[in-house]
Amino acid sequence: MLNLVVNILLPSIILTKFSSAAYLGPVYGLLLALSLPLGYGLYDLVKTKRYNFVSILGIISIVLTGGIGLLALPLELIAIKEAAVPLLIGIGVLITARTKFPLVKKLLFQIANEALIMSKLTTSAAQQTFERKTLRATYLVALSFLVSATLNYVLAKIIVTSPPGTAEFTAELGRLTAYSYPVIALPSTAILVAAVFLLLRDIKTLTGLELETVLKTSK
Repeated sequence: MLNLVVNILLPSIILTKFSSAAYLGPVYGLLLALSLPLGYGLYDLVKTKRYNFVSILGIISIVLTGGIGLLALPLELIAIKEAAVPLLIGIGVLITARTKFPLVKKLLFQIANEALIMSKLTTSAAQQTFERKTLRATYLVALSFLVSATLNYVLAKIIVTSPPGTAEFTAELGRLTAYSYPVIALPSTAILVAAVFLLLRDIKTLTGLELETVLKTSK
């Protein structure tokens, strides 16, 4: 809830309602709106001391948005930037699939009992099947970010049409931020949830364990 308020709700309200000449103006409105997610992101990085790729990419994205608006750079850069962020994350997910630390497997074992699952994969065939199913889940997660990149680009092209540096441009950024959650985040999240659900179902088939037993929250 705090993430939604700081990263979406408050910036959208500031950009759409308080960035006109009668209030903050486009420059100060943009600076204030971007300072909220930027400040929260930096605070979270310092507090948790987890300097991961996604968090850093999110901060860079905020800085780029501010740069495009304040420096009045070409408008098409907004759509490119909006698509580039999830696309880079998706590529990163695919790259990890060929390393010793695949992202999807790491996420899985955050909620599932790794020792218990691996102890049930007693044969080489079962282990190979598990790896194939994990790889399929990785492709689905990467697909979710590809969908997000495509929707980001299309939505930015439709909504943000005014020249950067204007009050209209700032208000359009606010609408883009507000629409990004229902239009982009929900479909992408649905694919991500489907990938995790399928992987848990495959684990149940391979190990014979019930979901309640596999999850770490089970007693």
